[in-house]
Formats: sequence, structure tokens, C-alpha cells
Amino acid sequence: MMGTLPSAEEYARFMASNSPNKREELVDELLGRKEFAELWVLKWAELLQIRSSNQVSYKATLLYYNWLQDKIARNVPVNEWVQELLGASGGTFKNPATNYYQNETDILKVTENVAQVFMGMRIQCAQCHNHPFDRWTMDDYYGFMSFFTQIGRKGTDDPRETIVFNSGGGDARHPVGNRVMAPKFLGGASPDTTGKDRRAVMANWMASPENPYFATNVSNIVWAHFFGQGIVEPVDDVRISNPPSNPELWEELGKRFTDSNYNFKKLVRDICASRTYQLTPKSNETNAEDTRNFAKGSIRRLRAEVLLDAITQVTQTKNKFRGLPDGARAVEIVDGRTTTYFLTTFGRASRDTVCACEVKMEPNLSQALHLLNGDTVNSKIQAGGLVNAMTKEGKTPEQIIEEFYWRSLSRPPTQTEQTKLVAYLADAKTPAEKTTILNDLFWAVLNSKEFIFNH
Repeated sequence: MMGTLPSAEEYARFMASNSPNKREELVDELLGRKEFAELWVLKWAELLQIRSSNQVSYKATLLYYNWLQDKIARNVPVNEWVQELLGASGGTFKNPATNYYQNETDILKVTENVAQVFMGMRIQCAQCHNHPFDRWTMDDYYGFMSFFTQIGRKGTDDPRETIVFNSGGGDARHPVGNRVMAPKFLGGASPDTTGKDRRAVMANWMASPENPYFATNVSNIVWAHFFGQGIVEPVDDVRISNPPSNPELWEELGKRFTDSNYNFKKLVRDICASRTYQLTPKSNETNAEDTRNFAKGSIRRLRAEVLLDAITQVTQTKNKFRGLPDGARAVEIVDGRTTTYFLTTFGRASRDTVCACEVKMEPNLSQALHLLNGDTVNSKIQAGGLVNAMTKEGKTPEQIIEEFYWRSLSRPPTQTEQTKLVAYLADAKTPAEKTTILNDLFWAVLNSKEFIFNH
């Protein structure tokens, strides 16, 4: 939910609580933390392709990111800020939401991106032929494209800023016959746009109950975040030939989200407080083969930014990223072009496209080798000096090992684990050797599946 590990104190407080609603109370508490907003800004920043480029300066990127962060942190209804985003006009500095139309200036791409991000639909095929696996035709494609054909752009005194405006002229033409295509909502009506900003008309429809796909799409994106896969999977490939695995759940989530006035925190709360989210990943006779019905919990590798932040957190070290102060979390990275070897290896999205597939969650050999032999884990253990600090405090090896477990796994070691790990210290003849062995044990815990995977 927040991309951070609980402290031993937070764990103990939760376990000691006798409140019958302690889980819901904890969820409410976490929803109010700044870390919650930071994690979800990251998710939306990927979908909105927030990154610097030849077209978008770093200053504009930072302002755009801050605009989004403000909306998420204040829990502004999602429909409100999406309507503001899609209908945005003005300077990319003064009205940062306009950077959405500066990140991508190709009208065809803009059309496809809006449909994919906000409706979960890939309509690319319909650009040149009627979609073979869905309802979309070329008429649908170019009718929807007509909402974006009147986007104007011009420079300002500052070469880093661009003004996005409604030019009032320009139509989409069908490649077959060259006929003008009137603006038409995707799967909906043809509105009267005479004398109006077509994007504003489209935006007001897109994020409203009139569009049946918006609420279910956002709900599915959030569901997939917590369960490792969507009710429709992939989340951005909604089509007739790829139906939801549970249509009733799909519709109910969309209905609740709409009824809550598109309250994002309420959506997250509904999912995290559900019985389904609390299921164990352990299999039994009835759910052993299930992969689509959410009959058991899922085991998921931590995403790149969260894993790096977790390693940094438990080793008491800091990271430095472009434009951010020392100690900022990887999930706070503003620019999609900012990365590290670790983040790239573990599949961080570059934000070059809106595809959900940009975030790579599948474990691979390169990741395992980097954890085992790379400099990230080893250097952070050494830089953090946790073993030396605890030794100076007078803690015994047993206590130090227990601290490793609490920090990293939110549990104490079992008796068997403690006995085996302490046995490694038997051959240590000097304090330096003991420190080396303890650092190695810390390294082993951070390389464990229990640490790297969410379960």
C-alpha cells in the first residue's frame, strides 16, 4: 500500500491491539501517510509518461509531477483531476497538466494513449482496419481522434515552455474516402462540439458515469497492483475476446468507485479491507490450480523502486537521485529518464509508452546475480554500519540476528534459524571476524525470497 516495511514497533502495536477492527483501522492510518501518496504518484506518473525529453524540459517535468502529487496527496476525486488533465490549456509551466499533450504530440498516439490509459482499451488496430478481436472500427478510431485534432501549440519567451491551446480548427479524415469524421465518444454518442473545446467535451465525458469503462478501468488498475494481476489481464487490454475473469466483481468495483464520487482512497480501502486480499498464498485441494479467480493470495516480487527502498530502509542508508535531496525514496523519482543500474535490472518503467508491460515484475537471472554479486546490497550493508552500531550498544550476536529479522521480515527468527545462524559465529576468533560473519548473515537475509517477494 505504501511501499515501505513496517517497523518492529508498528508490528508490535498492531499485534497487541485488541480492537476487532484493527485491520481496517490500520488501513485508514496508512491511507493518511505521505508514503501512500508517493507510491501512487509513481504509478500514475508511469501511466501519464512523466519524463523529460527534447520536447519537455526537466523544469516542466518537475512541475507536472508536483501537480499530480498534489492531486493524489489531497485525494482530489479522480474524475476531477482527469477532466482537468485531458481538457488542459495554457503554458506548461503555469498549468502543468498541459504537459500531457506535450509529452506526446502525435495525434494518433495521443488518441491511442487516452483510450488505453483511461479506458483500458488498445484501439491501435482500428487505425488501419476494423479490430479483428473487438468491436472497434476505423469509424470509431477516427471519430475519437477528432477530439484531439484541434490541439494548438506555440512557444513563449522561455524556450523551455510551450503553450497548449484550442486552435478551433482541424478535423480527422477517414483514410478510406477522405471523409471528415465528426467527434464521437468511444463506444458512445456523437456530441455537439460546435464552438467548444473538443478536448474539454471529451474530458467531461471520459471521467463520468456516462462512460462505463472509466471507473472499472481505474478499479482494475488498483486491483492488479495489490493482486499481481487484473480482473481483466492485461489491465490495458479490455476487449470482447478478453473478458473479466469475474464480471460481477468487475462491475461492483466500478459501481462502488463511481458511487464514492471517484474517491481513490475509498477504492484502495475497499480492496485492502476485503477478505480476498487477506487470503494466504498457501494452496489447498480446491484452489491449487487457480490462477484467475483470486481464490488464494499471490506471491509477487517487489517492484524495482520498492525493493531498492526496502534495502535502503533496513540498512539505514540513503540514496541520491537527480533533483531530489539525499535520502529521498526511489518511488519519489520525478523523471522517467532517471534511473540506476539496480532499478533498470529490476524492471523500472522508462515511461516511454503507456503500456502496463513497461514495469517488469518477473524475476530473472540478472536480478539474482546482482543481488548476490552486485554492489547494491553489499555496499549498503557496509555503509549503514548496522552491525558495528549494535555491537557498540552491547547487543549479543543473537540479538543482532533477531534485529536483522525484525527489520527485514517483520518477524523474529525461528528457533531453528537462530540456532543455525549463531553456529556460524563459532569459528570467529576476533571481533572483526565476528562483524564480517554477521554482515554476511545480514546479506543472506536480504537475499532471501521472503524479503524479495510480497506474500
